[in-house]
Amino acid sequence: MEDNTPDGQGVTRGVFDSEGEDKRVYRVVVNHEEQYSIWPVTKPLPPGWKDAGKSGPKAECLAYIKEIWTDMRPLSLRRRMEELEGRS
Repeated sequence: MEDNTPDGQGVTRGVFDSEGEDKRVYRVVVNHEEQYSIWPVTKPLPPGWKDAGKSGPKAECLAYIKEIWTDMRPLSLRRRMEELEGRS
């Protein structure tokens, strides 16, 4: 199947403005390990991810993630480290 999209990587025509800015609306998603990402609102959520309650332009969603995701370690690692600290 031939890819006729502007960037040749499957991006649908019309999602970028005249300056090349992404016009899509995204939602912030979070997984069971409390790791955050963004996902287009027009697509179903991927398995294992849930809506974190924030949507908007890409830059706005990424800024939100930067503000709230202050500890990049997965939840399971944070819990394990807390357990080990409690045993010391």
